[in-house]
Amino acid sequence: MASLTASQRASASALTTPTESAMTTVRSTCPHDCPSACALEVDRLAPDRIGRVRGSRVNPYTEGVICAKVARYAERVHNPDRLTTPLLRDGPKGSGRFKPIGWDEALDRVADAFRVAARRHGPQAVWPYNYAGTMGLVQRDGMERLRTLLGTSLQQGTICIALADAGWKAGVGHKWGVDSREMADSDLIVLWGLNAVHTQVNVMNWVAKARKGRGAKLVVVDPYRNATAAQADVHLMLRPGTDAALACAVMHVLFRDGLADEAWMAAHTDDPEGLRRHLQDRGPDWAAAITGVSAAEIEAFAHLYGRTPRAFLRVGYGFTRQRNGAAAMHAVSCLPAITGAWAHRGGGALYSMSGLMPVDTNLITAESERDGTQRWLDQSRIGAILTGDRSALAGGPPVTAMLIQNTNPMVVAPESARVAEGFAREDLFVCVHEQIMTDTARMADVVLPATTFLEHDDLYRAGAHPFLQVGLKAIDPLGEARCNHDVLRDLMARLDVAEHPANAMDSRTLVEETLSLSGLPSAEVLAANGGHDCTTDFDVHHFTGGFGFGQPDGRFRFHAAWRGPQAAIMPDLPDQLAVTEAPNADHPFRLVTAPARSFLNSSFNETPTGRKVERRPTVFVHPDDAVTAGVVDGALVRLGNARGSVALHARCFDGLQRGTVVAEGLWPNTAFVEGRGINTLVGADPGPPNGGAAFHDTAVWLRPAEVSAPPVAPASPATVA
Repeated sequence: MASLTASQRASASALTTPTESAMTTVRSTCPHDCPSACALEVDRLAPDRIGRVRGSRVNPYTEGVICAKVARYAERVHNPDRLTTPLLRDGPKGSGRFKPIGWDEALDRVADAFRVAARRHGPQAVWPYNYAGTMGLVQRDGMERLRTLLGTSLQQGTICIALADAGWKAGVGHKWGVDSREMADSDLIVLWGLNAVHTQVNVMNWVAKARKGRGAKLVVVDPYRNATAAQADVHLMLRPGTDAALACAVMHVLFRDGLADEAWMAAHTDDPEGLRRHLQDRGPDWAAAITGVSAAEIEAFAHLYGRTPRAFLRVGYGFTRQRNGAAAMHAVSCLPAITGAWAHRGGGALYSMSGLMPVDTNLITAESERDGTQRWLDQSRIGAILTGDRSALAGGPPVTAMLIQNTNPMVVAPESARVAEGFAREDLFVCVHEQIMTDTARMADVVLPATTFLEHDDLYRAGAHPFLQVGLKAIDPLGEARCNHDVLRDLMARLDVAEHPANAMDSRTLVEETLSLSGLPSAEVLAANGGHDCTTDFDVHHFTGGFGFGQPDGRFRFHAAWRGPQAAIMPDLPDQLAVTEAPNADHPFRLVTAPARSFLNSSFNETPTGRKVERRPTVFVHPDDAVTAGVVDGALVRLGNARGSVALHARCFDGLQRGTVVAEGLWPNTAFVEGRGINTLVGADPGPPNGGAAFHDTAVWLRPAEVSAPPVAPASPATVA
């Protein structure tokens, strides 16, 4: 294990051992569901209180830049609605009525509920459910160890990246790409399905470097003129779910006009001639009819891209959250393989760097101890699962006991009305471990107070950059709050599980042991250095010079290597896959549920400043569509389909195509006038080839609203007897 130099020891000491008599600065890492995993510097005002949060300049990706959401994180840590003691439901489900209890009683009740469920239906009637409220490997992925050792149902993580992963790996194979810092050396940056201003603000810092240093152009591909598109030199404003058609037409032009790098393709791809023939009838006019982007715009972009060797393609997750999202990702990822942009510094593509970080997580997850008999349940289909759908239950028993950490499925999951119906079951026991009383926590039988990331230790991978980082405990936990890891090991101590070494370790020890087993420096070294840089050489990041793509033959696959239960319906070569929820006479609009700048995800929608900035749930409607629908700017409108309807306020906005509506969020259900959130409208059917939620793939109608229930005020934390 690496050791610290004298200067590093002094730096680490100054940053991690504050005195009680003066403000000190501590280093940490943002844990939230964002690829940036920003390195942070936090003002510690007292043993249990923070002040300002800033981006760390020690980390060469963050470079001092963080989003406003995290800069005001003191609003969340010291939110007056923070949960501080375990609570027991003291009224009907969903009433928000609770009474305080002790930790021992709370954990005993959870353990007893798990035993009852297992006795009646078998251990797979228990479904521990979590996601990315923290991206820390200890505090998030310890739930995998609980599932493995108890023999419960497992969870297929499909909310965020399942479709994007499938599409990227189908062609590239390896889950990494060009280092984001190479954007500074680019002459063209294409942000495809990535509203970086809202979701990855650091990207815009590197775009600015390229613009200032090299006069680089910025192209944004997105269905509406969001804050990132507004800064672009070129905005390709396409219809939702038509990205693959746009990519195919661009490839058609590249081949047709001699802009393809024939030598590079011959050396590094599987079948360029087959792709050329396949694309002959998929030109700009064909794509224009599908995408709504003019043939002239498509031609101009193709020429700009094809004539710029240092073209950096930064692909996001947004455009893949369609039922054809995996096919779209594969089609878009083909672009640098045709032009040979991978061969140039500042050229190529990036989806995620996480595959480059060599962390052995088996001590945390106990994954190697699974015996193959546990069923997998799709987290996006939680509504169907909790309401007894046999297909969603994979033929197994009903779910009758749950522990929920790091997620708020009453707001986040598709088919919200069905999710609420499931949580209302009297035979379902639910324990929610949370920081604030969310919509999901209000449905719980037992609520446990959770620490924030500044109140525990953890280890973090990133998607946007190659730095493995730690976040070490900066302040004392608020009230009786406990971290996820402590709750899991205390619960397993009450249940009949095999001994496991991780259950005897505190969080810091588990971080250190994981780093040691992975052959990586200690947490102290990582903290002092702003992370461990997992960057390797040019050839690895650019899949060239003898280091190939992650396919058996080392070549990029134009013939996609699809895997999964729906692989048979996927296109062999890049193509527009017609499986989206298409508009029709009854549902003429396509709904995109994009992230708001102040929220990103549901973790931020309880902060006062964020709510003040975003004001209220709103849907963007093209002015001509508003006239046709009889909708007035600022008025209450209703969106609906067969899954339900939602009332929210309209904003007339010409920065989208007719037939597209955009609702930025993610607001709590209780912020809507009828208490029904936007995911009421979103379907939970799994996207091919291997599942994935289609949040931006929803057909709806739009009309002036008649409110069917009195306005619902934002929920209070709880009524505590």
